[in-house]
Amino acid sequence: MAKIEKTKFKGLFVFNPQVFEDERGYFFESYNAAVWKKAGVDTNFIQDNESRSKYGTVRGLHYQIPPHGQCKLVRVTKGEVLDVVLDMREEEETYGSFYSIILSQKNKKQLLIPRGFAHGFATLSETAVFNYKCDNLYHKESEHGINPLDESLDINWRVPNQDILLSQKDKNQPIFGNHKPFM
Repeated sequence: MAKIEKTKFKGLFVFNPQVFEDERGYFFESYNAAVWKKAGVDTNFIQDNESRSKYGTVRGLHYQIPPHGQCKLVRVTKGEVLDVVLDMREEEETYGSFYSIILSQKNKKQLLIPRGFAHGFATLSETAVFNYKCDNLYHKESEHGINPLDESLDINWRVPNQDILLSQKDKNQPIFGNHKPFM
């Protein structure tokens, strides 16, 4: 049976699907709205995205401010990543704290990220294909980010610094202490 695990962060869940595997391959249900609703999550996903990255790529930490925030359900269909979320919700006890998890083709785990988190990942395998469902459309004017290499966050991306591949946009993101507030 599929298992949904709570984390110490309000609304942040890890999904472990039930995988049926034999000599022919495997099958699992990657998304079922009724399962999530039973766990207290009633989200209407309206967009699916996919990215492919090579080893050392760090993407993020990205978020959209209200009313264009996004809840995301993320997973890896090829390779392995370190997925990281940073709680940007000032009203929560976990504000400014991050959560990380290995998502991979092998473990098939998924992470449900509620609105109010900055999100990023580091590619740990030669290549990785990263998939995510969103409950709101991309809105360029609402997009913000935190520099993923901000030393005050102390995130271990599990990639040696000399191997990290970062976009110019992400290099230029502010550190957490200088981020734009949600409201």
